[in-house]
Amino acid sequence: MRDEKIYLDGYLDIPAERQQAVMEALPLHISLTLAEPGCLKFEVLESTEIARRLLVSEIFVDQAAFEAHQARNRASAWFSVTTGIERHFQIRTRLGCLTNVAGARAAG
Repeated sequence: MRDEKIYLDGYLDIPAERQQAVMEALPLHISLTLAEPGCLKFEVLESTEIARRLLVSEIFVDQAAFEAHQARNRASAWFSVTTGIERHFQIRTRLGCLTNVAGARAAG
């Protein structure tokens, strides 16, 4: 049986002047994402080693669930609050890397 899950791992470095707004928006973003059909894991943790770095780990059942998450996210308050913050993400299947995302593109 083929594993079609989509895995996203990486981080965002939050500018000091935006940290409060980002952290206030984060709990709702997490709860909405966890409620999405096809979301198996969605974890955002503060790094203990690098100030204002958020470590992100996501798993979706398949590409369609991941794309639905991205679409919902683009219409969310989280997207507005984090627009322009560079993301450093790797998106992959279990078998290999689909893409590396560096920049402000992926909505995570």
